[in-house]
Amino acid sequence: MRVTTIVTLVLTLALAGACKQKTESASTATPPPATSAAIPNLSPEQLGELGAQIQKSPDRAAELLTQHGYTPESFEKAIRDTTENPDASRRYAAAYKRASA
Repeated sequence: MRVTTIVTLVLTLALAGACKQKTESASTATPPPATSAAIPNLSPEQLGELGAQIQKSPDRAAELLTQHGYTPESFEKAIRDTTENPDASRRYAAAYKRASA
């Protein structure tokens, strides 16, 4: 189970990074969203669902992250923080798997 969680985390982080590169190279016709000092505090289940949405639609990753108040970096940190807690990590992985199906 732990290996699955780690693989899921790595995949999600890779997708978030790839989407960041695509976003940076895209046209800057719209201004970037205002950044807030507060980082959203989603539950492990919500993070798992968001990760699955990003996996299903990597071309919408920046939009999905912005809707939830994240940047690729803050999302990555939230996932890292979640994986430090075994219970939260299991909850994240279960939600990710359910939302990916």
